[in-house]
Amino acid sequence: MNVLLDNLGLFGQGFLGTIKLFVVAAVGSLIGGTVLAGMRVSPVPILRTFGAAYVNTVRNTPLTLVLLLFAFAYPRLEIADLSFFTRACLALIVYTSAFVCEVVRSGINTVPVGQAEASRALGFTFNQTLSSIVLPQAVRAVVPPLTNIEIALLKNTTIAAGFSVIEAGGIYSTLSDRGYSVLVGLLWVALGFLILVIPLTLLQRRLDQRWSAAR
Repeated sequence: MNVLLDNLGLFGQGFLGTIKLFVVAAVGSLIGGTVLAGMRVSPVPILRTFGAAYVNTVRNTPLTLVLLLFAFAYPRLEIADLSFFTRACLALIVYTSAFVCEVVRSGINTVPVGQAEASRALGFTFNQTLSSIVLPQAVRAVVPPLTNIEIALLKNTTIAAGFSVIEAGGIYSTLSDRGYSVLVGLLWVALGFLILVIPLTLLQRRLDQRWSAAR
């Protein structure tokens, strides 16, 4: 217990950074992934091609490499001076959006084609059909896999510790410098991540039960 009690400030600061990274990246990737899924089912060929190329490229690129590009290659573009935290968020959003896209697209494919055809017959545009008819039903079908992706995102935030971002994954190095047991510190970090994952799992079950009853 002394490892935790003597370093409460360190653990608090680390997990606060993890939560901030996760919340920003989760919201950004859900939006980005949904937009990409819309592109992949769009009737416009260039949008479908861009969406497919993005997903295939990013899904086959290691997350560490994506973070490296944002940490060291991005500043050379001299577009805007962003903090390491912002660049880490962008890297996680870019990476996770590709996986969210495929999950949402699989949900879109579960919606009967006749519903989209009926909406078009009523004069709905593609965007109106997607946002008002298809996506609400698709999201209900993909809650479990989406939750798994967000849990993976939560664990992926630990990689940002190697890029000067304060979060839970970097606690062990500070504990080592202070002379504390790194193994015990890592066990507390693992427990902290377990506590963070439990609410996501409970939320997923709650939504799945509610929407299953609605269906």
